[in-house]
Amino acid sequence: MDTGQMIADRIEALIAQRETNPRAVALAAGMSPTGVRDIITRKTKNPTFANLLKISEVLGVDVSEITALATARPTVAIAGKVGAGAQVPVFDAYAKGDGPQVECPPGLSPHGVVAVEVAGDSMEPVFSAGDLLFYTRHAHDGVPSEAHGKRCVCEDETGMGWVKLLREGREEGTFDLHSFNDTSPTRYGVRLKWASPVRLHWPSELAKKR
Repeated sequence: MDTGQMIADRIEALIAQRETNPRAVALAAGMSPTGVRDIITRKTKNPTFANLLKISEVLGVDVSEITALATARPTVAIAGKVGAGAQVPVFDAYAKGDGPQVECPPGLSPHGVVAVEVAGDSMEPVFSAGDLLFYTRHAHDGVPSEAHGKRCVCEDETGMGWVKLLREGREEGTFDLHSFNDTSPTRYGVRLKWASPVRLHWPSELAKKR
């Protein structure tokens, strides 16, 4: 089903739910008497966003309720959970991508991107429980140079997931994991399986999980 047909079907369904008719909606929206009917019957194959916005206002819904199915955003896999102070086992969806999904935030390409959910309140006020952090792993293992000095999602050798500020440790191949507040002490000399800089922080109230 193409985009125009999905929009037409949605408008027709909303009109039926409100027990009104296309002509009444068109007139209330300041359109020609047949404007809405033309969209429904596909005489108007590509309605303008301005007209869809007017129709949505008359029908009492957000315009996204008319366009959402037609413009569904791609999704990103949620790999697991990470903590700052409490140890949280992490499961890796990088290879399989079959975990829960979240709608990809605007402005972020979904290609090669994975998300993790923040667990606990030990990252307040920077990150809160339930927030999502998006990152890209360019290599399956290892810590790239661009991760040094950055807020990163990482996994230590014991399989625990963290969100920390990474700095090189005193011993070669180790890292010091700095927390975001005083409640979680810095972890020194940690060996990591991998680490990736956080590309985007998405508050829980904005996340649209699927």
